[in-house]
Amino acid sequence: MNRTIKTTTSKIAIAAALMMSISAPAQANTNEVILKSSDGSINLAGDLLEFNDEFYVLRTSLGDLRVSAERVRCEGGACPVFETAKADFTIAGSDAVGLGLMPLLLEGYASFLDAEATVVSTNDPSEIFASFVGDGGFGDDLSSYLVSSTKSSNAFSSLLNEEAVIGMTSRRIKPDEARALKAAGGGNMVSPDQEHIIAVDGLVLITHPSNPISSLSVEQVADIYNGQIKNWSQVGGADLPITLVGRQDGSGTRSVFEDRIYGDSGTGDAGVTIAKDGNEVASIVNADTGAIGYTGFAFTRGAKPLSLVNECGITMTPDAFSAATEEYALQRRLYLYNRADAGAEGVDEFLTFATSEQADSVIRKAGFVDLGVREREQGADSDRAISMRSANLDDYEAQHAEQMMDQMKNYDRLSTTFRFRVASSRLDERARFDMKRLASYLADKPSGTEIVMVGFTDDVGSFEANQELSGDRAQVVVRQMKEIAPELVDRVKFSTKGYGEIAPVACNVSDSGRAINRRVEVWVKAPNGANS
Repeated sequence: MNRTIKTTTSKIAIAAALMMSISAPAQANTNEVILKSSDGSINLAGDLLEFNDEFYVLRTSLGDLRVSAERVRCEGGACPVFETAKADFTIAGSDAVGLGLMPLLLEGYASFLDAEATVVSTNDPSEIFASFVGDGGFGDDLSSYLVSSTKSSNAFSSLLNEEAVIGMTSRRIKPDEARALKAAGGGNMVSPDQEHIIAVDGLVLITHPSNPISSLSVEQVADIYNGQIKNWSQVGGADLPITLVGRQDGSGTRSVFEDRIYGDSGTGDAGVTIAKDGNEVASIVNADTGAIGYTGFAFTRGAKPLSLVNECGITMTPDAFSAATEEYALQRRLYLYNRADAGAEGVDEFLTFATSEQADSVIRKAGFVDLGVREREQGADSDRAISMRSANLDDYEAQHAEQMMDQMKNYDRLSTTFRFRVASSRLDERARFDMKRLASYLADKPSGTEIVMVGFTDDVGSFEANQELSGDRAQVVVRQMKEIAPELVDRVKFSTKGYGEIAPVACNVSDSGRAINRRVEVWVKAPNGANS
């Protein structure tokens, strides 16, 4: 990977790039402004005394405060007037990615390049401007980035109109969007060179912290958002009207929520208060004791998260492991897309960093789930074993479940989970990322480590056929792993097992539930039998 990026514009000093003019206030009490950070951690009101050297000086009830422009945006008539210089790279699309992840991701990329990043909020609350200076801030200008955060659909329209070189989304590209971009010379948008999964985010149902309700069923959530349930007393709570909070049409967050909650049965439309981004969802919920909303892991801001009970009675509590395995109902993948003909030097380098292990710590810091490998025990007292023992199985299925529990107590499960298309041995688009990450993880394991690829299916078809299919899928994963990382063959002991439709992790009553159950899990055992 190249360690430098050639800028396509003249040398830009960030102050000149962002601040063209600011009039000195004639009277302090006529210059009230509000300084806000995108994550909601800063919200200051006061009189703007000056803007100098990339800092606001604000007179407040706490005294005069000096606040870095990197941290906040300014709201009010007395705010400085910024004109953003032409950026080398424009990145557009989902606010979940743009506001929640991109500032830290750009800072992490700058550090990777041994550069200093200055990230400043413009007067437009949906935009940030970042400038890189090499040699830790003492060298030449390297590159500049304008990040425009709105909704996922704008990622593809911006790429189509060549207004952005990278699109940010919280959902996968739709077929009609991919066809339009291909027809416009943008290339194959679902190829590994143009579609990049960077993280996983779980959508969390949130209520006011004082709300006594701790969990809701999928059916209850659907009825709440379509207006059939209008009071918390109808689900065991206080006698309090429910205030609905959601996202605008076209938002990737809203798309994921409606798909997971309603499936093919339509959507809710019951006087929802529309929030412009995830931070605003949490702000509205925290200010209203009767409110409920949905937002990403990174945007809860002290609101109370709710567990979700699916149609089969399985309680799903959002955590990093369940989000990484994609077995939590409201999880979603976060993507970056690029045109094949973008031609801008540095785009590939940034995308390579964003999907690499070097970006994992930045992604975690931003509150999202990175694609790194996690390990979890699954012994006799594990939640998984307890759930399997309480499952309603006939004698034949129970015999196979006992065999599975007897085997799994000797192995930890890794979060790496491979999934397949329906009735197919073809892996989905995330698998290519996960195989590389798994190979890197196993490279640090001692020689003699045992890996069992354990296959599962949905419940469509006969029990015996599903067992055979699940075993075949496990063998597919082993073969591809050995092709990707042949150096592991002499160090790691690979084997396979298929349990068919035993131990579903989602309900088999919907396409999305069946897709989650079509999987190959990765079980690991250290050479001495003692896992971490």
